[in-house]
Amino acid sequence: MTDRLRHRYLYTPRQKFFAAVLALLVIGLPLGWAVKTWTTPENRSCAAGVERPQGSDECVGVNGDGFDFRVPELAEVAGLIGRENAALKPDQYATVAVLLPLTSSDPGMRVKVLHELQGAYARQYRANHESNSETPRIRLVLANTGKGNAHWKSTVDRLTAMTGAPHRLRAVTGVATSSTEVRLAVTELTKAGIAVVGTTITADDIANGPGPGHNRFPGLARVSPTNGDEAKALAHFGRVNAAKALLVQDTRTGDHYTDTLKSAFAASLKGAPYEPQLFTSPADPTEEGTTANTFKQITHLICDTRAETVFFAGRHTQLRQFINALGARGCVERPFTILTGDEGSYLGADAKLNRKALKARLTVRYASLAHPDAWRPAPGRPVPATGGSAVAYETFLTDIARAAKEPVPLADGQAIVAYDAMATAVHAIRQATPDGAAHPELADVATQWPQVKGSLRVQGASGWICLDNFGNPYNKAVPIVELAEDGSQRFVAIAWPEGAPPAASCLPPRRG
Repeated sequence: MTDRLRHRYLYTPRQKFFAAVLALLVIGLPLGWAVKTWTTPENRSCAAGVERPQGSDECVGVNGDGFDFRVPELAEVAGLIGRENAALKPDQYATVAVLLPLTSSDPGMRVKVLHELQGAYARQYRANHESNSETPRIRLVLANTGKGNAHWKSTVDRLTAMTGAPHRLRAVTGVATSSTEVRLAVTELTKAGIAVVGTTITADDIANGPGPGHNRFPGLARVSPTNGDEAKALAHFGRVNAAKALLVQDTRTGDHYTDTLKSAFAASLKGAPYEPQLFTSPADPTEEGTTANTFKQITHLICDTRAETVFFAGRHTQLRQFINALGARGCVERPFTILTGDEGSYLGADAKLNRKALKARLTVRYASLAHPDAWRPAPGRPVPATGGSAVAYETFLTDIARAAKEPVPLADGQAIVAYDAMATAVHAIRQATPDGAAHPELADVATQWPQVKGSLRVQGASGWICLDNFGNPYNKAVPIVELAEDGSQRFVAIAWPEGAPPAASCLPPRRG
């Protein structure tokens, strides 16, 4: 009976057909879906012009539509930039890109990136709304090079493809760290004929200058002084006795900021009786590594010297470790002053800095790139007659108030310098635009830098920007800032690489 039922209901032609259909549904459809999944490329797009590189979850590329690169703290300023760009008519603008490691995981860099974008947006808004209807209008785009600038190449490739319509990219600003990756990025951008305005690159070897191979980066300008100029300004300000000073320096090479800073400091310490104290930072200097142990030993050796001033040539993570170690030194009865470059500006936001160290007869001063009190008159501290102005700084304050609902912190100087770099880029773009033309030719923007001086200087919020023939700021104001006991960044005075403020003409002298 059972066999007869099985034959009747399972082996009829109709049952075989339904069995085949069922098998197809159970096996065939999932198999088809799997084949399609395996053969269809993964969608790694994040937004227009932005995607995740293979092996990375970072969103890398270029965008000006308001995309925040999945970094929540950038959402507000990215949205403001997107709205400003959306209001521009298609044929009325030139584009400026801000090139930064937007997705950096380093806390100090994340703060720096935010403040730089806020400063750049503030100047974009002024260019489009408060500049007597000057043209072209300015479109601002964000260009992410990824953590440690690891994806600089793909982002730079995208930028070099944006020089034609509809983007008409005419300048790149930002490029804010003196690293090998940034040096390579600047090389590629300037090779493509794109004008570049560095914000906080200070390395002497990421610059043009006199002598053989002087034009390594054609079209590069900077608004910050070089490490060499920072060191000269510190020396003029501090009047350091080399007999009572020593240098603590990083032995890791290839970091253009550190390499040029230690050379500049060494030149200021000719005749010093002590050899430099050495440490070696990790390949990624934002990592803690084991250098804290080295600094504990170095502080013992410093106590063995007659030194009163310590020049520090290294990045901010190691600087913080060194301050913490020197604050716990055995010879706490002896006062010490640490002098360093602009990486000291990160200390105010560094939660790992031991504030108690600053109460142990330890003074920390650094050459800042900008400070909110530098061009504000105060009792007993008049504003210099040349080299900058209170009016230019007040204009900046009006503009930066538009960049965020909450007040933008200015003590680290990052927003101020980014605003000035954007102002310099806008100045060059508009100076290069012929009468009656809608926008300038690409090649004409990069040739403007030798004329940015004298009455054609940029009235920067950080001080006058008078460029020499190589695109470097001449005798730029260098605020000397002291890390107060509560961790705040207190303005001390303006120092000058040439020892005094520039003449009213602000014309760089002839150099060999």
